[in-house]
Amino acid sequence: MAEIQKVEEIAGLSLKTLLVTVIGILLFGIYLGVLIYGENSLTVLNQLKEKKQSLIQESRVLKIENQKLQKEYFELKQLEPKE
Repeated sequence: MAEIQKVEEIAGLSLKTLLVTVIGILLFGIYLGVLIYGENSLTVLNQLKEKKQSLIQESRVLKIENQKLQKEYFELKQLEPKE
């Protein structure tokens, strides 16, 4: 009983209030950890944004290459004899 009174004197709060506060802080910390490092987290979002940008760039390169190949194809087709 004396120990409980010492804790109350040190914190200036009741033991129940102190425990609820500590548990609340722990739960909030876990929640933030899941937000930052979890399956649907900010890091995953940033990785997906980077992947999207690289895929857009790759798409542009492939479109340019496709245009060149189509041009070459039609030029070669013009050189073939007509049947």
